[in-house]
Amino acid sequence: MATRTFRITVRGVFDGLSTDQRSELLARAAEHDVLRAAFTPEGHLSYDIAARPAFTFRFLDSGEAEEDILDATERAEDAAREWLGQRGYGFKNLRSSAEDLSQAPLGKRQRREAARKGA
Repeated sequence: MATRTFRITVRGVFDGLSTDQRSELLARAAEHDVLRAAFTPEGHLSYDIAARPAFTFRFLDSGEAEEDILDATERAEDAAREWLGQRGYGFKNLRSSAEDLSQAPLGKRQRREAARKGA
């Protein structure tokens, strides 16, 4: 059985941040810029707290079966909650979406490569 790769996005909104917490997030904003966003096993956080209090975590996970995406999504949400909780950051409206890359349509370059390998 082939391993499936999952991309999980967990979104939410910071809530009830203290002045110090907000300052800390602003000071580290360059590390969490959306232009540096990537799907990683440990999760990558991006936000622009100066513009709005929303945040996004991007996780990369895997599984053997299609149903494993549910467990992967739960792990991602738990990891996001843990990261926020360890820092004392309040949040609300946590929601997630997940994509099984084995089900994603091939792009033009991928179709061309598959056709080349099949010929």
